[in-house]
Amino acid sequence: MDNIEEKEASVGTFACTKCGADLKYKPGTENLTCEYCGNVNEIPQLEGGEIEELDFNKYVEERIEAEETITGKFVKCSSCGASSTLEPNITAASCPYCANSLVISDAKDESVIQPKSLLPFKLTKDAAKKEFDKWVKKLWFAPNILKKATLNFEHFKGVYIPYWTFDTDTSSNYVGQRGEHYYVTESYTTTENGKSVSKTRQVQRTRWYPASGHVKKFFDDILTVATKSLPKHYIYELEPWDLENLVPFDKNYLSGFIAEKYQIELKEGFEIAKEIADRKIRELVRRDIGGDVQRITALNTSYKDISFKHLLLPVYVAAFKFKNKVYQFLVNGRTGEVQGERPYSWIKITLAVIAALAIALTIYILTKN
Repeated sequence: MDNIEEKEASVGTFACTKCGADLKYKPGTENLTCEYCGNVNEIPQLEGGEIEELDFNKYVEERIEAEETITGKFVKCSSCGASSTLEPNITAASCPYCANSLVISDAKDESVIQPKSLLPFKLTKDAAKKEFDKWVKKLWFAPNILKKATLNFEHFKGVYIPYWTFDTDTSSNYVGQRGEHYYVTESYTTTENGKSVSKTRQVQRTRWYPASGHVKKFFDDILTVATKSLPKHYIYELEPWDLENLVPFDKNYLSGFIAEKYQIELKEGFEIAKEIADRKIRELVRRDIGGDVQRITALNTSYKDISFKHLLLPVYVAAFKFKNKVYQFLVNGRTGEVQGERPYSWIKITLAVIAALAIALTIYILTKN
């Protein structure tokens, strides 16, 4: 495929090599004078020249035109905005993400990038229900109505969640500092037995040294969710996925399940992928800098040979309404991993507090007597 390079730089703070005070790093500046101790700090230069701005939009548009598309009947939820498929001959349905009633007459045909692959559901609805039951039973102060809701697993719907996955080569130049700890003896005064006494103690200090370098990393299958209808924290907590078991896309796998249309477009998906990659790149940079502690003051990353796939992953989803708030629960359709935002019963919490106070009062009375 065609090569594309995109450079991105981030800038942080610089620590004075003498007193450790924070100084604002200025790319291109050869030194910084500390306003606290007057020390002149030499700054390594970030290699790689100016940040290059490239037309990533053009690349994305070209890739979309080259991709196969698939047409399906989708209905968009007026509450959460999710667009999901409908089974034939359905006359009434609710959104799997927020339980809002769907207007079936609003369903329309839409063309989307065809998924290249998917992971079929491995767990049956009954097996997923057992995992959810175990999870609910472990919840402290959960309202009884939630536990009763687990008896009616029809609230749960099997949904194929849209994802993007990206491969890319990265090359990063960095400027930073390596911190090495040392200890000094410090005198201090304290009071013992009503008398003032002098003592000494060891205090940790840090010497900072300039650092710069270069790290490379190839990323294979950076997985980014392409829905905005589920809490990011919980959907990513369903990982890991057994992507080695992906199968080529076949519409037959969708029979009996809901498939959501991606809400996060390809370009935005790659921006999310870069955030995920950046965390790993910074780990590599810190390892390269060495020492006891590290600071990254500037980082310039290039992305090359970017490729992507659109795929679907299986999740059982339920929306539970409690006191005018919607709580979402997710079960990984492959592993049974359960995630979700649980509600609390303030009645149960109040009763527990009262019981604890009563026990404490009883113990106090018994010990006093």
